[in-house]
Amino acid sequence: MSVVTVPEAASALPRAWSSTVLARVGTASVRVLRMDALPVEEERHEEAEVLLVLDGRLELSVDGREVTVGPGEMYVVGAGVAHAVRPGSRGTLVIVDRD
Repeated sequence: MSVVTVPEAASALPRAWSSTVLARVGTASVRVLRMDALPVEEERHEEAEVLLVLDGRLELSVDGREVTVGPGEMYVVGAGVAHAVRPGSRGTLVIVDRD
C-alpha cells in the first residue's frame, strides 16, 4: 500500500458526508469524510465505531448528551448507542468501523 494523504482524499469527495474507504485492517474499514454544518439523523450500529477529527470539530448528541470532539481528538461510540451529528460540525473526520 502507498502513503495516503487523508486531507486530499477528503477534499476529492463529491459532497459532504459521503465517505471513501482508505484502508481495511482485518475486519475494520478506515474511512474519511468531509463534514459540513448540517445535522445528520440519529443512528445506531451493531458494532462500535471510532470517530477521529483531523481538523474542525464534530458536534454529537450521544444518548441525549452533547459531546464535542475537536481536532486531534477521538471518540468511541459503543455498539448499539444512539448518536446523531448536531448542527455546526465541520472539517475532516476519519471513521474506523466494521463493514
